[in-house]
Amino acid sequence: MPGRADAVADARRLAREQLDRWGVEGEVGDSAALVLTELVTNALLHTGSRRIGCELHCSADSLRLAVTDQGAEPGSLRVQRSGADEQGRGLLLVTAVSSSWGAYDARPGPGLVVWAELRREVPAAGGAAASGTSGAGAVGGRPVVERAAG
Repeated sequence: MPGRADAVADARRLAREQLDRWGVEGEVGDSAALVLTELVTNALLHTGSRRIGCELHCSADSLRLAVTDQGAEPGSLRVQRSGADEQGRGLLLVTAVSSSWGAYDARPGPGLVVWAELRREVPAAGGAAASGTSGAGAVGGRPVVERAAG
């Protein structure tokens, strides 16, 4: 996705569409959209990235979201917002709704991949089964790849 402010809404919309295709709804779907929004926002605010990559991976019991930025070049201008009380809450939200999250260096080249994992609600035996697909959905320009679990 282009590293512009409208990428946040685009990423959220495309992620919701993919989550709907996977049958991820309710609180888990809402939390996934929130987490992706926060990760994309952080990538835009804290780097000079011209492009942001977003990936969604779905299994029967979890969702994994990842946002890749291009890093910040030394001396590059970073977007800052006024009102310090509104900053710094994004990762607190990610921590609150994710089962785990972290970051690692993007390879090859500069940049960072920030990921979060959310547990899916797995119904008890006899209930409706969780989505029977797994795969990856690259949000923003790449086709979604799905394959049957097994």
